[in-house]
Amino acid sequence: MEGIMIDIKVPTVGESISEVTLLKWVRKDGEYVERDEVIAELESEKATFEVNAEKAGTLKTLFAEGDTIHIGAVLAQIDETGEKKETSSKPQVASNKKPETTKPVTSNLQQATDVKATPVASAIIADKKVNPTEITPSGFGGKILKNDVLEALTHPGKKAFEGNQLMSRNVRKEKMSNLRKTISRRLVESKNTTAMLTTFNEVDMSAIMDIRSKHKDKFKETHGVNLGFMSFFAKACSIALSEWPTVNAYIDGDELIYHDYADISIAVSTPRGLTVPVIRNVESLGMAEIEREVVKLAVKARDSKLTAEELQGGTFTITNGGVFGSLMSTPIINIPQSAILGMHKIQERPMAINGKVEIRPMMYLALSYDHRIIDGRESVSFLVRVKELLENPELLLIGKDPVKTLLGL
Repeated sequence: MEGIMIDIKVPTVGESISEVTLLKWVRKDGEYVERDEVIAELESEKATFEVNAEKAGTLKTLFAEGDTIHIGAVLAQIDETGEKKETSSKPQVASNKKPETTKPVTSNLQQATDVKATPVASAIIADKKVNPTEITPSGFGGKILKNDVLEALTHPGKKAFEGNQLMSRNVRKEKMSNLRKTISRRLVESKNTTAMLTTFNEVDMSAIMDIRSKHKDKFKETHGVNLGFMSFFAKACSIALSEWPTVNAYIDGDELIYHDYADISIAVSTPRGLTVPVIRNVESLGMAEIEREVVKLAVKARDSKLTAEELQGGTFTITNGGVFGSLMSTPIINIPQSAILGMHKIQERPMAINGKVEIRPMMYLALSYDHRIIDGRESVSFLVRVKELLENPELLLIGKDPVKTLLGL
């Protein structure tokens, strides 16, 4: 009997997207899949997404991982007549052998016996107290040979790239992913189509760090999420954007598009490249709500689960190079937006405070902006306002000094 084959086509994921890349098969060729079960992960220019089985049956894959596939093409087929194979569980046979217990490594000799190495190599490792992880194996199946150990002893602290010998001149080629191609294209487009300038300032993080130190435990207990730095920066930017609307606008042809809300994009680094998901209406969110959104989007970015909608429509971007140790940088505008704020590493520095030198936790801030729409006065004033709000976090509540507000000043 000939099987009834159901075509699984690559879905439409955006008006401008014509092809996608097959990242991986979640289920393999010939396997039985249930209806609505995830069978593959695809990557477009903007995001990764999953493909589900439309019917239950035996899967027949038509492309290999890494292939570029056009929208609407038949990705796979499902044979509805395929039968699910039942897995039989064999009864366990009783044994008088005592179960083995795992013991912690307490000596280099034990390390040597735990790794794949020849007897001579193992003896040298144990005798010279060499850490096997610092040895580059050259034997079949990743086995450490005598010469590998001697090489590590001769060149202590030097380790070859994974899979290569020391002094290797090997060159590898790898196809650029759709996401990486999109990042490349957009960065070049940003540099070529905007009159980009960057202005710098620095912020004393003492007040924010004191707040986090005093309230982080209660905040976590109450809201179920950690109190990070991003909520302070996002809230400060939302207030400053309302006061300097051109920083929250962009050019569309010969028109300026203004936004009466703050949809802030948060740059997130993933193994596949940089993604910039959006937190909507930051001006209307509380600190805990912002932190929840940051965590949710970061997890989805890490797991390649962001949707196209979550990556579109931001009005302003915040990027944090400080998590990688960056002390200062000039971030590139995330087009079509007109400005991006760069956070950096918090570093203690001597500062002149009321005529005295004090050590303060300082962070450099960088605002890159499109000079076609944002003038120098607006960009500098915006950044100074962000600095003021961060150094006086009580202003984040209503955007004004509480005492002056009370007094009507």
